[in-house]
Amino acid sequence: PRRADGMRASLARHLALAPRVGLGVARRRLRGGVRAFAAPAPAPADASPRGGGGWDASEITWDVRVLYDGDCPLCVREVDFLRRKDAGRGRLDLVDIASDEYEPSANRGIAFATAMSTIHGIEPNGDVITGVEVFERAYAAVGLGWVYAFAKVPALLAAANKVYDFWAERRMEVTGRGSLAEVLELRRLRMEAEEAGGAAACSLDNRDACDATFD
Repeated sequence: PRRADGMRASLARHLALAPRVGLGVARRRLRGGVRAFAAPAPAPADASPRGGGGWDASEITWDVRVLYDGDCPLCVREVDFLRRKDAGRGRLDLVDIASDEYEPSANRGIAFATAMSTIHGIEPNGDVITGVEVFERAYAAVGLGWVYAFAKVPALLAAANKVYDFWAERRMEVTGRGSLAEVLELRRLRMEAEEAGGAAACSLDNRDACDATFD
């Protein structure tokens, strides 16, 4: 019973929390509208599931690196839970892709747009994993592997990934952040402004500072 309760609590964080955020938030229309942007580029070759050159695992001590969206409140809630369970042991390497300091070159070439499409993880040998498999590895690293024991069954893993992907694709609208296309465009404009020596005022909370039209 205790394990079942733990599994239900974990799945709730990933899936059931979304409706409770309030679909009304997702229906809020952005001022002006949203312009259609190109879809995120596919992952570079170096970000394939079987990693490649340029990865030095000789000094790695963590069990899995988790690339998470630090601007997603539900994602941060889950990461904070895992961080507490890790308790400073260093089993997890948690990387915030929303940070302006995120470097794809240090993370198997996983571009920001690619990382935003679904959760990504990196194993010590450089292999890239995505979706529910990342949670399975992370929970196992902090001693809670039984929570995602079902992921060892291919059919159950595939079903869980479909549910997770459905949520991942809609998490930004549900949490009131706009579409993925808008997030990518605002980040691009902000990074360009910083590179040009300007102020980094462009953000989701300060769209007026962005030289862009969303229609």
